[in-house]
Amino acid sequence: MSPRSALVNEELRRRSKERLLHAAVELVDERGYEATTLGDIADRAGSARGLVSYYFPGKRQLVQSAVHRLMHRTLEEALEREPRTADGRERMARAIDAILGLARDRPVLMRQHMAGLLQAEGFLPCPEQRRLAELLSDTVARNGSQDVESDYPMLRALLMGAVYAAVMPGAPLSVPVLRAELFKRYRLDWDMGVPPAPEGTGGTEEKDRTDMARFFATEPGTQSK
Repeated sequence: MSPRSALVNEELRRRSKERLLHAAVELVDERGYEATTLGDIADRAGSARGLVSYYFPGKRQLVQSAVHRLMHRTLEEALEREPRTADGRERMARAIDAILGLARDRPVLMRQHMAGLLQAEGFLPCPEQRRLAELLSDTVARNGSQDVESDYPMLRALLMGAVYAAVMPGAPLSVPVLRAELFKRYRLDWDMGVPPAPEGTGGTEEKDRTDMARFFATEPGTQSK
């Protein structure tokens, strides 16, 4: 039996890592961070437990990478959805709605993510986070910023603050209220992006916001961005 080629091995490693990222967001979303072990993640992913430490230094790094993947792919999908547009204000509206949508739809996951950023090890840079930063920086630039290096961190801080306010236990602010404040700051029209549905109808005008699997490519030949 001939040994596997380097390309086949690389594809298998990619798929294993994708399964671990997917399992991490699923389990933390279901159980919370503390109740999720690396063994649980490996079991859910169908991977050997030793593979987790091969790809990630620890649970915090794995979970942050997984959530940043979910965030950047959610944002990317929102920015590029049809009808595609180059209009900077519309793209800013879509970006705000994408991130607030995660706070609304995945409060446990996003609450655990925010809590992780406040731990001793704090913010842990990774390729997933860098892609998220690139998308947000591009959004700021297309919205007409003359100083992206200053305006991008401000947008990031405002979005993080809004997410925290939306998922704070016991006293959360509603997403429409937070959206209104951000839209006012960036001078966006309410009907841009994905406006919240009328009160009492549930959800938003956008459908299929709950399926995370599409952001974690585990099929042969499918490459994640």
